[in-house]
Amino acid sequence: IKGAHSKNFFLKNKKNNFFLLSCEEGEIINLKKISKSLDLGNVSFAKEEYLIKYLGIKPGSVSPFALLNDVNNEVSFYLEKAIYESEFVNFHPLVNTLTITISTNKFIEFMIENNKKIHIFSSTQGKILKTYE
Repeated sequence: IKGAHSKNFFLKNKKNNFFLLSCEEGEIINLKKISKSLDLGNVSFAKEEYLIKYLGIKPGSVSPFALLNDVNNEVSFYLEKAIYESEFVNFHPLVNTLTITISTNKFIEFMIENNKKIHIFSSTQGKILKTYE
């Protein structure tokens, strides 16, 4: 399948703030370093109950498309630069038995049309590069 393939992390900090990080599947991610550089606080993987409550999905199906279920926008979304710079992206459509390929520009437009804020970040530079609202 053409385009960037992702790995997605649904995270929670001690203040009960929730985050979805989407990174290129081959990228080595140091969550401690990224959470510090992006000022997310001490994060850990969120429990299944939060995954169901906020994103309406089961473990193994984490995807930015699940943010559509987050009607109150309680989960902050971070998209890694490598995926953002890809012509196409691949995400699960709320189940992990299928994959949707969409142009990155159309994906960004779709998320904005659905009132989702997107932070584009660089894991190597440790900073937010751009934010779409």
